[in-house]
Amino acid sequence: MDVLKIVLTIAFVVISVLLTIVILLQEGRSAGLGAIQGVADTYWGKNKGRSAEGMLVKFTRFAVVAFLVIAAVLNIGVFA
Repeated sequence: MDVLKIVLTIAFVVISVLLTIVILLQEGRSAGLGAIQGVADTYWGKNKGRSAEGMLVKFTRFAVVAFLVIAAVLNIGVFA
């Protein structure tokens, strides 16, 4: 059980660092204010999910879920 706790703790730290980096790499929500002016129908607006920005958003969602699950497992205290 000690080995599993160490592995989960290392994974938790790695995910924390990656999550911080990925969030800092993303554009702010204010960058999308062009939709008010009708600029949202561009190629970029239609294919945003397949772009690098879309991949960062998908990775962020995955990392947040993994972060919360590992935090819950480590906090339960099953390894005590």
